[in-house]
Amino acid sequence: MREETDRSQAGTARVDSWVWAVRLFKTRSAAATACRGGHVRVNGVAAKPAQQIKPGDEVRVRVHGIERIVVVQRIIVKRVGAAIAAQCLIDKSPPPPPPEVRASVPRRDRGSGRPTKRERRETDRLLGRPSS
Repeated sequence: MREETDRSQAGTARVDSWVWAVRLFKTRSAAATACRGGHVRVNGVAAKPAQQIKPGDEVRVRVHGIERIVVVQRIIVKRVGAAIAAQCLIDKSPPPPPPEVRASVPRRDRGSGRPTKRERRETDRLLGRPSS
């Protein structure tokens, strides 16, 4: 416990811990996984989970296809209420697209993507290709 207090007084924190504490992710492990997957950037550079952040850093987080851009205002390492979490960051995220635009984005029906192995065999048989 003393270790966490020392880190927050020093003015730095792990990026995975901070994005979890300010409620950008539901769990710390989800935050760490997003960092390892390249979905978290600090000052334009992909961040590893243990990267230290400080006030003034810009953090870009991609969650469920939506990019959130926040500037670190205050360092916290423990999860807090939504009102306090909002004071720890400045949200510079662009507004979400209107529902009409989101609905106009084409989506492929489930199962209409790449053919299965069985379907490929049937296609090869129809086209007279030799089976391997």
